[in-house]
Amino acid sequence: MSIQRLEKGPRMSQAVVHGGTVYLAGQVCDEGCGPDVFEQTRQTLASIDRLLALAGSSKAKLLSATIFLTDMDTFGDMNRAWEAWVDPAHPPARATVHTARLASAEYRVEIVVVAAV
Repeated sequence: MSIQRLEKGPRMSQAVVHGGTVYLAGQVCDEGCGPDVFEQTRQTLASIDRLLALAGSSKAKLLSATIFLTDMDTFGDMNRAWEAWVDPAHPPARATVHTARLASAEYRVEIVVVAAV
């Protein structure tokens, strides 16, 4: 069974496709993103849409999502963006986790998803 690696770098791939499943690396907002968690989540979900399409999948095929927040008081802002984006007919299994920090101080939300192809 082949393994397809998308947007490879020296450290990691942004997506890996294997056995009919696509695994995305943790996605964050674009460079220079502001502190607004709603907007960071919206940008992050747009990155997820782009990578899923590149892998031949979509949010309708999500299996699971793990969301990391640096401040659980922003859970409602993140959920507002998530609920506007997620396919209500095909919601994935999901967990939201509080973390003290992410890879850069500007990031307040990071999302990891797994989807069927």
